Amino acid sequence: MTKKVFVSGCFDLLHSGHVAFFQAAASYGDLYVALGSDATVYNLKGRLPVNNEDERLYMVRAVAGVKDAFISSGSGMLDFEHELRAMKPDLFVVNADGNVPQKEALCKELGIEYVVLERQPHAELPPRSTTSLRRVDQMPYRIDIAGGWLDQPFVSELHPGAVVTISLEPTIAFNERSGMATSTRNHALELWGPKLPAGDPEKLAYVLFCYDNPPGTVRVSGSQDAIGIAMPGLNRAYYEGRYWPTRIDRVGDELTLQFIEQALYLVPLGPRDETYDPLNGRNPTIAGAKALAEATDACWEAIRAHNLKAFGAAFRASFEAQIAMFPRMVNDDVHEVIERYRDQALGWKLSGAGGGGYVIFVADQPIRNAVRVNIRREIE
Repeated sequence: MTKKVFVSGCFDLLHSGHVAFFQAAASYGDLYVALGSDATVYNLKGRLPVNNEDERLYMVRAVAGVKDAFISSGSGMLDFEHELRAMKPDLFVVNADGNVPQKEALCKELGIEYVVLERQPHAELPPRSTTSLRRVDQMPYRIDIAGGWLDQPFVSELHPGAVVTISLEPTIAFNERSGMATSTRNHALELWGPKLPAGDPEKLAYVLFCYDNPPGTVRVSGSQDAIGIAMPGLNRAYYEGRYWPTRIDRVGDELTLQFIEQALYLVPLGPRDETYDPLNGRNPTIAGAKALAEATDACWEAIRAHNLKAFGAAFRASFEAQIAMFPRMVNDDVHEVIERYRDQALGWKLSGAGGGGYVIFVADQPIRNAVRVNIRREIE
């Protein structure tokens, strides 16, 4: 008997990448496609799809190789769970950037084979993603490489130190609450529209930080978010008990940026829960802030020296210093992913303040099913 194959997603702005994915999934059997509702897309991505759910459903059903398609009845990352349980397919197929532990765990519970595909464009066609087609949105994201929390005065006043961050091209659309500065990025879109304006990057970062934290803000966002979005390349911001750094060191040489890109692998966890608060149970100490600052300095020096093993060790030390002061950053899902890839990696940490998002690995060998990133270069 022909096997039943199940896939899920938004599938907005249908393009050749979607069709190639459908064809690859359909090679395993009869293909059924679960589409996220407009409400689910909005909650996960912070914006409505360009095409509403009825139009997306019509287009997906028209693709050759799709047996049937339907709108998922649930919400969140597992919005398709009811349909999956009812259909009981033989396989569930995802792309690497749609691979999260919750999906794999659900398939294991139901006895469904879980298959992860790499994104492969059709021969002679360029790689495509919905993000690349939505060129109305070119606003960068950022990754906190090391030192996160030192951009908060209640930590850096205990011991001064730096935060190291990189600015990312929006080659994929990171989910809201994934630790990639999506909230600050949304404010940048409100302030400037689809892309950064011309001007001095540090001044733009400061303007964005002020807009992100208007007078009366109770919980001020760390300024590394604005710096990582507005300032291209690799940046080290040094904090001494204030919200804005006393200096910012910038690196943009091609070899260093390529070294970082080749070292990083992001394994998705899914977005943080709405009720998640990393400040619950916090325990910032002088010794903890010092350990975080020293690990960050070691990380910076390892990157500058292109020393991959030292980078991995300092990357992990920075994370361990973070969770010593903020233990709620990690949960069972985080521990499970780290254990799964521990033997393949030189170091690891969480994106942003934890609770979800991505586990970021430094590795000297490819990590299957991981997401890769492109660092934003400065345009001369």
